[in-house]
Amino acid sequence: MKVSKEQVRENRMRIVETASKLFRERGFDGVGVAELMSAAGLTHGGFYKHFGSKADLMAEAMTCGFTRSAESTAGVDREKFIEYYLSRPHRDDMGKGCVMSALGADTARQSESIRETFAAGIERQLAVLENEHETRADLIDTMAHLVGALVLSRACPDNSALADEILEVCRTRLINHDARKD
Repeated sequence: MKVSKEQVRENRMRIVETASKLFRERGFDGVGVAELMSAAGLTHGGFYKHFGSKADLMAEAMTCGFTRSAESTAGVDREKFIEYYLSRPHRDDMGKGCVMSALGADTARQSESIRETFAAGIERQLAVLENEHETRADLIDTMAHLVGALVLSRACPDNSALADEILEVCRTRLINHDARKD
């Protein structure tokens, strides 16, 4: 049975979105092609009709995650963004959370092309957060603090007081630092 071009596009998008979520939850090596295709509701054999390799899917899934992140943060008040980013719900939902904090360490061990895709995602997020009150250096500094705090918190046991303390201290300091600049 022939599949329409529209259905092929829909299937590909479902694979990419499923991969984006699963890669953030378990890392690139934590998800196999067969499991990913099953989670997308498709057969393993169809994978190579859509992608030349798992690396191709990794790049597209990262781009999808960065795009969704940029869409959801565009125009958001900086303080609200910091409060959400360094919150327990964001910390605990890696599959829907920040690509940088979920896949940064994994990406550092990948090919140059995967790292270039990741860097393009960082640039996209910086562009979305750009405003007239901050320099690029300030934005990079804030982003590094946010991502680092989330990574440290996630590395602690789920019910750890330290996990919450990291989020609280960094959230408070970033917001108070902004207040001092005004």
